Amino acid sequence: MQHDTHNLQPLPTPRSVCLLRLSALGDVTHALSVVRTLQRASPDIAITWIIGEFEARLLDRLDGVELIRYDKRSGLRGWLDLRRQLAGRRFDALLLMQMALRANLLSTAIRAPLRIGFDRARSREGHGLFVNRRIDGGGRHVLDVMARFLRPLGVRQEHVEWRLPIGADDRAWARERVPEGAPVLMISPCSSHPLRDWRAERYAEVANHAAAHHGLRIALIGGRSARERAMGDAILARVQSPALDLIGQDTIRQLPALLERAHALLGPDSGPVHIANAVGTRVLGLYACTDAERSGPYSDRRYTVNRYAEAARVFKGVEPGALRWGQRIEQVGVMDLIEVDAVCACLDRLVADQAPSLR
Repeated sequence: MQHDTHNLQPLPTPRSVCLLRLSALGDVTHALSVVRTLQRASPDIAITWIIGEFEARLLDRLDGVELIRYDKRSGLRGWLDLRRQLAGRRFDALLLMQMALRANLLSTAIRAPLRIGFDRARSREGHGLFVNRRIDGGGRHVLDVMARFLRPLGVRQEHVEWRLPIGADDRAWARERVPEGAPVLMISPCSSHPLRDWRAERYAEVANHAAAHHGLRIALIGGRSARERAMGDAILARVQSPALDLIGQDTIRQLPALLERAHALLGPDSGPVHIANAVGTRVLGLYACTDAERSGPYSDRRYTVNRYAEAARVFKGVEPGALRWGQRIEQVGVMDLIEVDAVCACLDRLVADQAPSLR
């Protein structure tokens, strides 16, 4: 496939766009900001989003967007199903916003004369074979990089908005679980990979500090897996004040409404961190496996502890600049680089900064 360079003149805003971003929850949340920018620039544009089955539950009330769900376990059958769904359809542009081989192959079912992909430095798994226009190489945070997919269309993201679709029924459910009262520190202790999780005893130390020094209520949230249940039980066994145990109670659709009820969220690099940021909740981020400057809470990283640079030196023996964009350092012990005192200091600053809203 002939590859155009990123410095070609932008084209007129298209009438139809297909976006392919299957996962994960955090990156889907980032991609939503791109959709909102495109909708502002061209209110009548037809947007189709090919998205993972699980992630689609977060956005199933999204206005003005056709969601086509793809089961990531379906293999060849799923590819054939997508070809059948899109038979006879043609889009003005494809935004291929995922570099996994599965996504690259899936993109062959999408007919579009303009196929926009990542720049050469970030590309992998044959991504360049499936696109004919590349974004420029700027940007460090995932959201800023995704926004560059709009530039070939003549659209720039001047400001970021998400407007996650949250139903009144979801907010009513969340109010029942987290009623009015003292401000809440929510803890979402687990990520998609156990090596990104902090230790239960450290979460408990921060929770005890939050309750004793700031009068915050503690609430634990998470999914239904055995690992998340075990982590929650280990934290609860060490927490010295009553805590709300909400692990396994919410659905993906209800999660944004639940996070709206928190004064702050404590957790590692994970979907809830980015969803909390999108609904305006402050985030105490825990980063060592991944770089907070690339994948931390987008709106505000003042309260995030980022030990990625130290992890690169300790576990890889290199400066962080020597690692490729997006490289993870998922090794045993890496999250131990995050000290309890550093997290408590972030919490103290957050509470001081937000003091008027706590009264």
